[in-house]
Amino acid sequence: MSLPWEERKAVVGMIHVPALPGTPCHSLSMREIIGQCVREAEIYQASGVDALMIENMHDRPYEKGRAAPEVTAGMTAVAMAVREVFDRPLGLQILAAANQEALAVALASGMEFVRVEGFVFAHVADEGYIDSQAAALLRYRKRIGAEEIRLLTDIKKKHSSHAITGDLDLVECARAAEFFLTDGLIVTGAHTGEEASLEEVRAVKALSAVPVLVGSGATAVNVEEFLRVGDGVIVGSWVKEEGLWTKPVDRGRLERFLAASGR
Repeated sequence: MSLPWEERKAVVGMIHVPALPGTPCHSLSMREIIGQCVREAEIYQASGVDALMIENMHDRPYEKGRAAPEVTAGMTAVAMAVREVFDRPLGLQILAAANQEALAVALASGMEFVRVEGFVFAHVADEGYIDSQAAALLRYRKRIGAEEIRLLTDIKKKHSSHAITGDLDLVECARAAEFFLTDGLIVTGAHTGEEASLEEVRAVKALSAVPVLVGSGATAVNVEEFLRVGDGVIVGSWVKEEGLWTKPVDRGRLERFLAASGR
């Protein structure tokens, strides 16, 4: 099955799952969490976005390289509920760098892709040192029979220091991820909602055989230009109320964004 960004310019919407049980900001019941995510998925479904991704961003501060059982179970419950109302490609990310857990959730709930951090090289994130997971992750994907699930990998990930790879530019990191069999590359700004560099997207795209997506900072003002250069955009913050990732999806802002993207 081809995914949208493998065939055309694509827009991927984001659902930021409310804080799950066991995390510091948790307050809602699982029924309430699932209900909120399903309502947002229904808005995205009606809008015509090409794909959708869920992420446990409200679980801050994140555990490093793992997800607790209650988080993995919670994300599975949310994913299965969203799958019932969203009929286009669906993916997820579990922070921080809980990539094997994300693959397991994706397989159990019938998702098509996962977003991966810490795929090649290493960096110092706000959670601490994150090492390369490519070898273990690809072997795990093979072992559980999930090879149809695409891996979209962040390079020089946001919210991180990359001093230890300061002698490697973004293109070199992209080449390494492609050599290590990524299915797609994600270029971001330094923080959530911060605009990615158009020149970096252009440089990575020029030398990559796999799709290149913009992973932060897409707005109704810049989306047309990003899509002209890259293969897709992942949008979260700008289509939320007041442009804040912590708020619910704003139907009007989403419609403006999709209109600007040529939908």
